[in-house]
Amino acid sequence: MIRVLIVEDDLMVAEINKRYLEEIKNFILIGLAHSVDLAIEFIEKEEIDLVLLDVYMPGKNGLELLHYIREKERAIDVILITAASDVGKIQTALRHGVVDYLIKPFEFERFNYALTSYRDQYNFLKNQYYVNQKDLDERILSKEPKNVSMAHHGLPKGLTKSTMQIVVQAIEEMGKTAFSTENIAERTDISRVSIGKYLKFLKEIHVLDETVTYGIGRPVSLFIYKEANRKVLKYYF
Repeated sequence: MIRVLIVEDDLMVAEINKRYLEEIKNFILIGLAHSVDLAIEFIEKEEIDLVLLDVYMPGKNGLELLHYIREKERAIDVILITAASDVGKIQTALRHGVVDYLIKPFEFERFNYALTSYRDQYNFLKNQYYVNQKDLDERILSKEPKNVSMAHHGLPKGLTKSTMQIVVQAIEEMGKTAFSTENIAERTDISRVSIGKYLKFLKEIHVLDETVTYGIGRPVSLFIYKEANRKVLKYYF
């Protein structure tokens, strides 16, 4: 579980952030701090992985807490959730290595994206000793594959958003299990030929990996879902 501290002086906003956090798997709330001083107390006595941090608070502001965390070399990541939208504060936050920056007001979808992206990176790095350039680009630095530029032009001719959503849902239900075109066709009740077109496209935008197995008869393509690249799909849904 990823241990989270919410630092927010507005009680209503803090409660909203708390409820949002409860909707996302693999996070546990360690505490709510309504000032920087209280946040420091939590950091000194509790094990914290991630701080959801506001900037504007009475007394010391959130950027001072961010500076404190970095100065003390704490292994704590920070996501800014704040009404502070001026460039100076954003640059300061980025220079201090914040993971993400959410400007109030925001929708749950943006909060969910920030937290799930962080969770994917956290879990990936936790299980690695070394990382190659490809994984670093795709999983950590968010360098989208060149083919992602296709997304801005919509789905290829013959593919629809509604069917794409059905196919992706079926793929996500497979989890980390390798699957074939036939597997998804059976789950969705869509023809194998049509499913093949969607899987081919998802492979092109690096949402799927493909391997070919050889046995008796013709070779069979098996696919693996690359959950870390799911953000690419936002251009299509």
